[in-house]
Amino acid sequence: MKKHSGMRPHDIVVLLKIAAKGKKKWLMKDLSFELNISASEISESINRSKIAGLIGPNKKSLMRLALMDFLEFGIRYVYPQKPGAIVRGIPTAHSASPLNNTIVSEEYYVWPYAKGEIRGQSIEPLYITVVEACLKDKKLYELLALVDAIRVGRAREREIALKELKIRILENDSDLDRRLLLLGKK
Repeated sequence: MKKHSGMRPHDIVVLLKIAAKGKKKWLMKDLSFELNISASEISESINRSKIAGLIGPNKKSLMRLALMDFLEFGIRYVYPQKPGAIVRGIPTAHSASPLNNTIVSEEYYVWPYAKGEIRGQSIEPLYITVVEACLKDKKLYELLALVDAIRVGRAREREIALKELKIRILENDSDLDRRLLLLGKK
């Protein structure tokens, strides 16, 4: 078995991109192109995620419950973020959809981006290509903004973000549907 040298921030981006695809089939080369991450980095990312139990042994199935556990209990400790200087950028966390419809705030959080139209406190994205990838994929953008709300938000923002993430990530999980049916919760 290959040695696991720890997860990297872009591994979370790759996993969220797979989650954003829902039930659609995906190939590593497509992830590479859509995320602007090299094919070798995508391959290594998938291998690390497999070893961590976030991708199935076949390297094709996302372990949605495991991913949710990591996002709920680990992401803010493993990849913490503190708001930085005021910069121009793309809204994230509670400043982006879907949270900006629920949470009203005077302070904006943004990923630094020269072509951005909003000024706010900078939040370093999990990977440098996140902004460009999110401009092409609304679902990925929502997932990453929700993850940022967990990374930088207060208890209320984190709670709302987790509910939204569960809806988006677990909605396509047929194993979860079976378990909920067995437990009589669906």
